[in-house]
Amino acid sequence: MAWLNGWGFLLLAGLCEVLYASIIPRTDGFTRLWPSLYCGFFLLLSIYLLSLSVRVLPLGLAYAVWVGIGTIGTVLYAMFYMGEQLGVLRSLCLVMIIAGIVGLKLASPEPLA
Repeated sequence: MAWLNGWGFLLLAGLCEVLYASIIPRTDGFTRLWPSLYCGFFLLLSIYLLSLSVRVLPLGLAYAVWVGIGTIGTVLYAMFYMGEQLGVLRSLCLVMIIAGIVGLKLASPEPLA
């Protein structure tokens, strides 16, 4: 499990963020038990995995990547499973999010790995 280092934990944390965000509409304002428990579990797991990643990675970089994975993943989920439209402006914004994350990575003092 050598891949499970700072970056591995961070990727899993981002995936967990997509999982909790995607269920939020089904919680009905956190009035439905099982969707709410699912959401809470993955929210806590996401934050825990993020905390493990910042043992190795700079906080600013890790947080930006975590939020970026969550944002892009949730937008893609909403498109494919909830019928939301992407459109040119939304596509451009997603590209800018990715460019910002790449820029932070390149400017990071952490060695490229």
